[in-house]
Amino acid sequence: MYELSVRSGGQAGDGIASVGETIARCFSRMGLHVFGLNAYQSVIRGGHVWYQARTGDGRPHSQGDGLDILYALDRQTVDVHAAGLRRGGTVVFDPEKFAVSASELPAGVTALPVPTLEFARKHTSQSILQNAGGIGATAFLSGIPLDILHQVLTDSFGRKAGDVVTWNLGASADGYHFAETHASANDHAVRKAGAAKLLMTGNQAIALGAAAAGLKFLAQYPMTPASGVLHYLAAHAQDFGIVVKQAEDEIAAINMAIGASFGGVRAMTATSGGGFSLMVEALGMAGMTETPLVVVESQRSGPSTGLPTKTEQGDLNLMLGAGQGEFPRAILAPTHAKDAYHATIRAFELAEAWQTPILLASDLHLSESHFTVDRDEIPLDLEPSSLFAVQPNGHEYLRYRYTDSGVSPRALPGQAGLQFIAGSDEHDEKGHLVSDTKSGIPRWVAERTRMMDKRMGKLKGLLANSEPLVWEGPADAPLTFVAWGSTVGPIRDAMAQLAAQGHPTNLLYFPTVYPLDPSAVTLAFGRAHRTLLVEANYSGQFGRLLRAESGVHLTSRLLKYDGEPFYPHEIVARGLEEMNHGG
Repeated sequence: MYELSVRSGGQAGDGIASVGETIARCFSRMGLHVFGLNAYQSVIRGGHVWYQARTGDGRPHSQGDGLDILYALDRQTVDVHAAGLRRGGTVVFDPEKFAVSASELPAGVTALPVPTLEFARKHTSQSILQNAGGIGATAFLSGIPLDILHQVLTDSFGRKAGDVVTWNLGASADGYHFAETHASANDHAVRKAGAAKLLMTGNQAIALGAAAAGLKFLAQYPMTPASGVLHYLAAHAQDFGIVVKQAEDEIAAINMAIGASFGGVRAMTATSGGGFSLMVEALGMAGMTETPLVVVESQRSGPSTGLPTKTEQGDLNLMLGAGQGEFPRAILAPTHAKDAYHATIRAFELAEAWQTPILLASDLHLSESHFTVDRDEIPLDLEPSSLFAVQPNGHEYLRYRYTDSGVSPRALPGQAGLQFIAGSDEHDEKGHLVSDTKSGIPRWVAERTRMMDKRMGKLKGLLANSEPLVWEGPADAPLTFVAWGSTVGPIRDAMAQLAAQGHPTNLLYFPTVYPLDPSAVTLAFGRAHRTLLVEANYSGQFGRLLRAESGVHLTSRLLKYDGEPFYPHEIVARGLEEMNHGG
């Protein structure tokens, strides 16, 4: 087995993400699986940023540990990242900008000075073209054929005016041939593996899933790290037949989405924790009026503005309690891009079938990282079914009729014989309000209780139709990792490392964070010998939810809340501690 990690670094505005994505796209064109991590600051220019593309002969589930090639646009990149280079690695830099000495690099690491600025001046006066030369040298070291690199660059710059494509192809060829002449063979170089794969972020996977599920209206206010959903669907709105509206704020966005859903189309909004905090009153209105709604909540470090470009799983408590009072909801937590695509479809199906808000819990690490997906893993030819089946039949239409499932007959508004009231107050079966003059009168006290029971009864159906907990790994492993969301990725990589060291482990993760089945949870943990809860927050919010719902108390925890994603080596180290302690 082999793996290759390529990292580019510099200052915000230097085109670092473009460099990293270009390398990642080349790997995906070669039929290789890729994980791409984009680490950036919340400013347009300035501040250290970097991008890592990791590939190999397996499927990487995270950014991994260490790197093999470092393309450094400034001195700070060498200072910060050179220590992570593995034996046989290479630092690519321009000696016209700064120097790198062998003594400051780890043993077995080579410095390759490449005159990227000279290559840029050869083609144009724009210094940003230096990245083309750097990409060319990095591509050679990585084992990327020049023709594949040029295909990717042509696709990336094909819409640019003038000679931009020609300049980039020329400078990248200069860098490639320079490395070919001046660099020794790289033991880490990859090789073509088969058919090209799709490369997408978690946000793009969510957007594609929404389109496949029949989304017709997106209202959103841009907020990192959910903005990619808006950007992608806005760019492809005409292709998908979706109305995309950038609202003036998050309150307007969710109310627009509720209105569209009430009018009969599948609707969604997406935001992060700060924006979701503004949406919670309207979320309760969707719960009271029993209006289907999908809300993507892509978590970042809080509270308040927090670290707006860093990741966390700190909003679970917020999602569980969002909106005053109680109403049914489900919280789905995808782990990677393929999963995000299918979880989004599932969210729309649940929202429409059970006429209630469904929350999709993402985070920055999932939303903005790049993943490869095989083409057959993302089917786009789905045919969503409509659940509007009510027609006038001579009987009085009761929009909120009491049913065993809690789901009442839903009709498009405005149809003759199917008129109804949909207020945000408590109401009877017809929709007539209880709150103004009737609350407190015994008959209507009982009506309120009965209506609450009807709505909350949907939780049984949501639970029965949601994806259950998932086991991975050998059943008799001495240690079970417990997780939800994007932390599953680095755990999978850590499990592979532990297995290679002779320490088998398994994983229990929860695609549906809420509602939970207490008996299934208790039974699952009865199989585990020793557990380690892994969460990206301070208080172990999911662990607390497990205890509240099932009585299972997970005392061993690996919690991280510094804004950075988990790295496999952190999980490996703590896993070994737990197993040694248990022995």
